[in-house]
Amino acid sequence: MPSLSTLSPDALAELRSKLRGEYETLKAQGLKLDMTRGKPASDQLDLAAEMLALPGNRDTTAEDGTDARNYGNLQGLPEARALFAPVLGAPPEQIVIANNSSLALMHDVLVYALLKGVPGGDGPWSKQEPITILCPVPGYDRHFALCEGFGIRMIPIPMTGEGPDMAAVEREAADPSVKGIWCVPQYSNPSGETYSDETVRRLAALKAAAPDFRILWDNAYAVHHLTEARPSLVDILEACTQAGHPDRPIVFTSTSKVTLAGAGLAMLAASSANVKWYLAQAGRRSIGPDKLNQLRHVRFLRDAAGIAAHMDRHRALIGPKFAAVEEAFAARLDGWDVARWSRPLGGYFVTLDVTDGTASQVVRLAGEAGIALTPAGATHPYGRDPHDRTLRIAPTFPKLDAVRTAAEAVALCTLLAAVEARAAG
Repeated sequence: MPSLSTLSPDALAELRSKLRGEYETLKAQGLKLDMTRGKPASDQLDLAAEMLALPGNRDTTAEDGTDARNYGNLQGLPEARALFAPVLGAPPEQIVIANNSSLALMHDVLVYALLKGVPGGDGPWSKQEPITILCPVPGYDRHFALCEGFGIRMIPIPMTGEGPDMAAVEREAADPSVKGIWCVPQYSNPSGETYSDETVRRLAALKAAAPDFRILWDNAYAVHHLTEARPSLVDILEACTQAGHPDRPIVFTSTSKVTLAGAGLAMLAASSANVKWYLAQAGRRSIGPDKLNQLRHVRFLRDAAGIAAHMDRHRALIGPKFAAVEEAFAARLDGWDVARWSRPLGGYFVTLDVTDGTASQVVRLAGEAGIALTPAGATHPYGRDPHDRTLRIAPTFPKLDAVRTAAEAVALCTLLAAVEARAAG
């Protein structure tokens, strides 16, 4: 395919007319497809249907003798913490098992930091305004929404293919108002990259001006592989301890996309000081989590091998959907030099970078054709992508045929938007 910049005005006009005709045909189909959120599909949720019969009416006693139906065990059952210790990279005593939302844990950690401060700090963050958190981009819109909702200033940090641009992180962290950084270290949302060893170690050794700087390590996709490959991710807790900053990281994950999205478990892992701090605050808002659900997960997943086998079943369902996106994008866009996209080895998203200045137009065109996409700008703080370029594609929830149709439509809209921008410019 030629580059658009090499086409004559007549050839460009002819291509635009052809693509417009295809687009009008697409609109006439009356599609109604949703590619906005990274949700598990119903057949993925069905994989955990057996859990609904667990733990059973008579078998509700945990290994330590706790009656899981009762109050207590704010930190979570020992066997649940042991089950997920390999996933979190922490010993069971440094893990907290909560209810279904890791986003809720992140919310609470920020609230507690704002109101009470964190170990090693100089009191509540809210009394040290302005405060800032670094935000790798493209990134997770709900991280940004938490910061914006609490009035926390955000500084975008470019992703590099090996994690955030560490030169930029080191430069910004020299400001004592910078209190932390959001990280999705494995199969990042939405770019799909895994942080390199060097990136993790530089984060651990970072010379942050704020003594209470925190790495908010949202390892949401730790077990969500799309291939046989298993990335090597340095253990952030161990790396920070070795670098002399044991209290720096707070690790989050959940089973939201492992078992039942609305009825899973959320987890936090951190230093002993951070865990003690978190439990002291959380103990004022709860007398304990849903321990029956913790038993349910332990008895369903059993061990690390059980988690791996269960995730292989997920991979068999969603792998073809990611392949369908790749095939559709390649068929329509390869060679035109109007877009590039990620080919993730895991996680839940494909990043599509379109021609600068056209992401909003692609979303509009797709929407008018019946395909809902995440708004342009959602991958950046405050919803502002300075290049109007990056889109997050979420292929897991629709059925495979619908994913294929939607991906083909998005590719058409991407090329049409690029051609029309070129013709107008």
